[in-house]
Amino acid sequence: MSNLKVYQYPKCSTCRSAVKWLKEAGHELELQHIAEQPPTVEELRELVKHSGLPLKKFFNTSGEVYRELGLKDKLADLSEDEQLALLSAHGMLIKRPVVTDGKKVTVGYKEDQYAEAWSNA
Repeated sequence: MSNLKVYQYPKCSTCRSAVKWLKEAGHELELQHIAEQPPTVEELRELVKHSGLPLKKFFNTSGEVYRELGLKDKLADLSEDEQLALLSAHGMLIKRPVVTDGKKVTVGYKEDQYAEAWSNA
């Protein structure tokens, strides 16, 4: 199997489930604490590009920081650079876990999505 980088929050049950699934699938994991060491703007730009997802899918819309910053009403008015800067400055704003092998990226954890993306990686 492959080496994967996982941006995760260790106390998050979804992240723990994802890490467990990836380990059981035989992957070597590089775990990065998303709150203590969020991805840089450039890392985020690459992650978004390789994910094929719109940037708004990287926001943890159910999180406390999202609500505190009032992003529900502001996000659409922010430029891509402003959105990337926000995500990089506040790791807890990022929907997690984010998993990448350098070529593809998944955001969040759904077992069927992981089976499709990471079973033969």
